[in-house]
Amino acid sequence: MSYTQLTREQRYQIYALKKAGHTQTEMAAIVGVHKSSISRELRRDRGQRGYRPARARVGRGPAARRSPPAHQRADVGESR
Repeated sequence: MSYTQLTREQRYQIYALKKAGHTQTEMAAIVGVHKSSISRELRRDRGQRGYRPARARVGRGPAARRSPPAHQRADVGESR
């Protein structure tokens, strides 16, 4: 079994299904993913106003905000 991230379309579909009152099991069957994926998605991307699919962006974690190592920066070796 391989891992794939949810697409933006799947996230918005989850959002619409949640607003319509579907259970996580129903959402999983409709979207075509495991119910644990739905559970994690709803838990991970909820704010004070509930689930927000726009909050679920690729590269949101701490590693995405971290500066690249010195040997990978474009300015390495440039004179100032």
